Amino acid sequence: MENNKLNNTEDNNINFLQKVVEVDLENKYYSRDICTRFPPEPNGYLHIGSAYAINISYGIAKKYGGKFNLRFDDTNPLKEDIEFVNAIVADMKWADFDPKDRIFYGSDYSRQIYDYAVQLIKKGKAYVDDLSADEIREYRGTLTEPGKDSPYRNRSIEENLTIFAQMKNGEFPNGAKVLRAKIDMASPNMNMRDPVIYRIIHAEHYRTGNEWCIYPMYDFAHPLQDYIEGVTHSLCSIEFKDHRPLYEWVLNELDIKEPPKQREFGRLNLTGVLTSKRYLRELVFGKYVDGWDDPRMVTLKGLRRRGFTPESIAHFVEAIGIAKVETTIDISMLEHSLREDLKAKVPCVMAVLNPLKVVITNYPENESEMLDIENNPQNPELGTRKVEFSRTLYIEKDDFMEEPIKGFHRLSPGKEVRFKGAYFVKCEEVIKDSLTGEIIELHCTYDAETKSGSGFEGRKVKGTIHWINAATAINAEVHLYDKLISDEALLKNETKTWEDKLNPNSLIILKDCYIEPSLKAAPVESKYQFIRNGYFCVDSKYTTNDKLVFNRIVALKDSWKKNSNN
Repeated sequence: MENNKLNNTEDNNINFLQKVVEVDLENKYYSRDICTRFPPEPNGYLHIGSAYAINISYGIAKKYGGKFNLRFDDTNPLKEDIEFVNAIVADMKWADFDPKDRIFYGSDYSRQIYDYAVQLIKKGKAYVDDLSADEIREYRGTLTEPGKDSPYRNRSIEENLTIFAQMKNGEFPNGAKVLRAKIDMASPNMNMRDPVIYRIIHAEHYRTGNEWCIYPMYDFAHPLQDYIEGVTHSLCSIEFKDHRPLYEWVLNELDIKEPPKQREFGRLNLTGVLTSKRYLRELVFGKYVDGWDDPRMVTLKGLRRRGFTPESIAHFVEAIGIAKVETTIDISMLEHSLREDLKAKVPCVMAVLNPLKVVITNYPENESEMLDIENNPQNPELGTRKVEFSRTLYIEKDDFMEEPIKGFHRLSPGKEVRFKGAYFVKCEEVIKDSLTGEIIELHCTYDAETKSGSGFEGRKVKGTIHWINAATAINAEVHLYDKLISDEALLKNETKTWEDKLNPNSLIILKDCYIEPSLKAAPVESKYQFIRNGYFCVDSKYTTNDKLVFNRIVALKDSWKKNSNN
């Protein structure tokens, strides 16, 4: 895989797509500005693979002072909807790929593309076929056997023009006829074996209504839409490489001057997540997930709701470079980009997700004190905050072990740890439920001489744990996420259902968590580091004035063994 980045301007480090553009600039191949495009079909939401593709085209246009188009490939009224159009525009703006005023719709070119089809018919390069879809597939041949000509292939130009006009006028039902390019039924490239370029679809289009009942196929519309918009370099993922000869055939047969060039790059895959639009649609419409913005999905809506930032996504897609072949990247690289982006930007606060009650028996009853705790140890500019400390607190259950294993440096009977920003605390007694034997409370003592920041230089402790003051704690619900797909091999197993394929532990909901009172009015999408628990975001879907819901964006890379004694 190539590791070149779009922003690298050194000639010897430019990527293979930039080389194509620079050769064209040097040879003055185009009399117009460099122009790239991103052409989504509005039948779903953008995902991380979309961001990768957008970054490539957007970055090249920006690097060479050119233009970037967002064009909706909306030539199939059966699947497309304005909901997806609006979502795609919003996601691109959020991800800092704002197309501004360069938003286009393939459906706006319906008349022009139709006229181009008529032009092909007049040249004897297209014909109306009455074969059914199954018959066309049968006549097409195989990878080792050539296809055979349709019995309708030699219709006269006049007959083809008449029938094609009748198709446009709605005189035939769906599937009755198609328009095919007349190329070569013996071509080794299956895409060149008289591909279908128009089909009949009687359905209302979200933009053009019932004005049209015939629609161009993508392989025919794609090069023409590019040309109409002034695109110079049509950058596609690798699965379109075998379609490039057809792209070029269409432009050549129509005598297009300074035609756009299609070039391909490797498709991006991530471990443990789904980027196939078909799979995403099945999950959403089958209600296996919580909509297109489910934080377990890598749609941009899902990543945003989970808490990823535009900066972390941009860093990720630039860091992996541009590959010529399909590439699979470990999801940990995306998570690393998020940690790098947030570690010095967000406040570090204390939150207890699995609370265990602690009573400091030698701390005065009905008294408390306010402690100064830094908001982010890596960024002093974020300042400090006041946190109340008193006799009754909560700690994480995992921060106590009755019979500690080797290397456990948190709280245990007779052992002393520092409570972050506060005092040394020692566990004196363990209180258990009389019926279940479950530990329900710890009785501890504190050393008043060891207050954090007091300059205490006596004995040392090996561990620091976080805590929440019971009297002022705010209740919150916390959502913990894991990979949606635990075994990727199951995806291709057609005998398995989605219930079999999905990780049952991809979402764990903790309802009785405690957080600092400073987060009581935390706005949606605001982000924090919960000390030792990871990075979290206020959920934008389920948070209300009466209920705080946090999504864990990503766990901390560092383990509890690396806790400091601050």
